[in-house]
Amino acid sequence: MPDRPFEDLNPHGRRRFFAAGFGRLLRPLADYLESRLPIPLPVVRDFLRPPGARPEKDFLNTCFRCGACADACPAKCISLMTSDDDQLRGTPVIDPDLAACVVCDELACMNVCPSGALQIVDRFAIRMGLARVNERVCVRSRGEDCRICVEKCPLGESAIRLAPDGRIEVLDPDTHSGLGCVGCGVCQFYCPTTPKAIVVAPN
Repeated sequence: MPDRPFEDLNPHGRRRFFAAGFGRLLRPLADYLESRLPIPLPVVRDFLRPPGARPEKDFLNTCFRCGACADACPAKCISLMTSDDDQLRGTPVIDPDLAACVVCDELACMNVCPSGALQIVDRFAIRMGLARVNERVCVRSRGEDCRICVEKCPLGESAIRLAPDGRIEVLDPDTHSGLGCVGCGVCQFYCPTTPKAIVVAPN
């Protein structure tokens, strides 16, 4: 803005003068609040990360996108993401509709990860997600004795079971003393219905 006396400015120039001054006044306050009160937004995603994955923000900052986890996976369930987003491109994901994590004995993906994006945890401490049952879609609601999800689960009845009333019951690890669903997706993979009656919601 030209260095002119305030009284010589037209109304438009006066508005710009006040706006610039107001901005300079508030900028230190905004910077202070941003540094003192960081409010991270929740990261929403609709895909599963491999077992042992750090929280999403840390995972994205840590992962080398090297593909070692995908190469080591005995179930070949890990693929590398294609995306227009540079942060997501090349990161490992699991789509249980195509192939599910089998919670292998060697916990291979965690053990070969060179970056620490996948941390080594006990198989019962894995938290990829939580399976949720849609009772209206499940064939058991129509009297069929399907129990594929229970029979195929690599953790067995410590994660999913038939409830006394005959419904499929997924055990939430937050309320079952260390046991419960780890979100591997095996139940979703083998579920015979379309759409799936049981789907893993990512953590």
